[in-house]
Amino acid sequence: MAGKPLTDPILEAKRTFTTGENFYCQRLLGCHAAEVNGAKGFIFRVWAPHARSVHVVGNFCDWNVGLPMTLDSKSGIWEVFTVKAKLDDLYKYRVEQADGTIVLKIDPFAFHTELRPGNASKVFTLPEYKWHDGLWKGRKKRENQFQRPLNIYEVHANSWQQHEDGSFYTWEEMKEHLIPYVKDLGFTHIEFMPLMEYPLDASWGYQLTGYFALTPRFGDPASFMDFIEACHLNNLGVIVDWVPGHFNANADTLRYYDGTPTFEYQDPDRAQNHDWGALNFDLGKPQVQSFLISSLLFWLDTYHLDGIRVDAVSNMIYRDFDSGPWTPNKDGGRENYEGTSFLKKMNAVSHQVHPEVLMVAEESGSEIKITGTLEMGGLGFDYKWDLGWMNDTLKFFEMDPLYRKYNLTLLTFSFMYMYNENFILPLSHDEVVHGKKSLMHKMWGDRYKQKAQLRSLMTYMMTHPGKKLNFMGNEWGQFIEWRFYQALQWVDLEDELNQRELHFFGHLNQFYRENRSLWELDLQPEGFEVIDADNYDETVLSYLRKGKKQKDFSVVILNLTPIERREFVIAVPKAGTYREVLNTEMKEFGGTWTAGNGIVKSRRQTFKKFDQVISFTLPALGAVIFQPEQLERDTKNKK
Repeated sequence: MAGKPLTDPILEAKRTFTTGENFYCQRLLGCHAAEVNGAKGFIFRVWAPHARSVHVVGNFCDWNVGLPMTLDSKSGIWEVFTVKAKLDDLYKYRVEQADGTIVLKIDPFAFHTELRPGNASKVFTLPEYKWHDGLWKGRKKRENQFQRPLNIYEVHANSWQQHEDGSFYTWEEMKEHLIPYVKDLGFTHIEFMPLMEYPLDASWGYQLTGYFALTPRFGDPASFMDFIEACHLNNLGVIVDWVPGHFNANADTLRYYDGTPTFEYQDPDRAQNHDWGALNFDLGKPQVQSFLISSLLFWLDTYHLDGIRVDAVSNMIYRDFDSGPWTPNKDGGRENYEGTSFLKKMNAVSHQVHPEVLMVAEESGSEIKITGTLEMGGLGFDYKWDLGWMNDTLKFFEMDPLYRKYNLTLLTFSFMYMYNENFILPLSHDEVVHGKKSLMHKMWGDRYKQKAQLRSLMTYMMTHPGKKLNFMGNEWGQFIEWRFYQALQWVDLEDELNQRELHFFGHLNQFYRENRSLWELDLQPEGFEVIDADNYDETVLSYLRKGKKQKDFSVVILNLTPIERREFVIAVPKAGTYREVLNTEMKEFGGTWTAGNGIVKSRRQTFKKFDQVISFTLPALGAVIFQPEQLERDTKNKK
């Protein structure tokens, strides 16, 4: 309306921060270049509503006294402008807390920090990076992500590779080495464990302090942007883990920032996370919602990420997830109403701004629907890690084959629920550490049998409905557990058997990508059909994976015992000839077979609900996949 005064953008940004509606609050808070009355400098703003006083301290002013800041009582935000600060200066906030205690605090909104063991924030301006990944982003917006292959390589950037002196690879070096390695293996995405700043390497990145700060361990933001762009130009997506449920409890971090519960819950039982030695965000507080959703969008906007994996969702939606004392909700239950409301809001905002971005939940329960639209009763995530599948599968493959016939349901139980959510099947870092043994070491038997079973496990994973994730080192069967402080055992690849295992893994990944039956109807019941899940005595599992076209299907047979089965009979859905397209026991993969089953012809025979079968030799501890070569023509078989 003409004549109506314009709203002051700073005042409006402060107001929406306090109402939980400012999803770009890092543009307001933190340290920013500014010009005031013709003078160029930097303005600092921090939220500490109950502090008695706040000063900026740093190497551009007195670390003990600093520059006094002024409080906006409506928003609880302190601010000061100075011409003294310059780029790359270090600073903190000297907060006189509600009880008079003086504490030096990091800037929660800093974009960059000094390298550990230092922990100061840096005066920093994000680079104006000129991106060249428009084709990649455009294609992602047009694709139906649920009907595309998704095969993720999970990476701990500290320990994928290191220099001889133990120093980390830079983003430039990972661009040179990690990208071609992952691309050659046929993955579709790289997923990094958290890259936001954290002080302790032993936390693997899950005890965050810098929700807007890329850790400087591997380089600056510009070098990370360059790495992301190189991934996209090589048709690789990038997912990063993010931790909105809990935060680092060091005295100089977000912990009781102004001396009162600021970012954490008022109730100490809800604030304390005893298992992790951390503090839980108060997910019902509007300012915390602005902070966290702004952090999420910042990583998506600034770094062009293709997905975010939200860590420890169970800790956000259940009040009793931690082992310490807990307070029931208003109805006497364990559900965290504020947590579920926040996650719905977070996913709604992220999908509105970036509908093509993958939102993935690590969540172990089944009481609350995690994936699916808000309208359909879900929390709005695109995918959920299937931790039940992971636990059951590994328990089975660790078992002596003598007892597997009594436990085949460990592999088939997932068939009962696999379409309840949009699942990712994870064989992640959590399963190869803390005495759990590496994936290879979990397998039963001698080294040859372990390698054979690892190939069968991967075949089961790649042909089971759901998207895929493997942790680094799984691809060749590293024998020792993952060590966060040490590079992978690349020396393993001097061994021929490990080389062949790696070759198999890349071959299987490429096979997955090239066969629509393994992903086109991945999240729909029409894409899967059991052939025989009741062969307990022989311990053989068989099923079909299907694409949209009738001729597009794969027959998967897994022999889970060390007994070769000749003239083995299994049903096929249509009459015709079938070609063996994968055999895990071929010599090139580390097995002993020099020739496979080739092409086999079906014959009429009743097998459960089917009326056609094929017979072939099923390798011990091996898996084979057949696909139709030539089907007999009838109206049912027409495309």
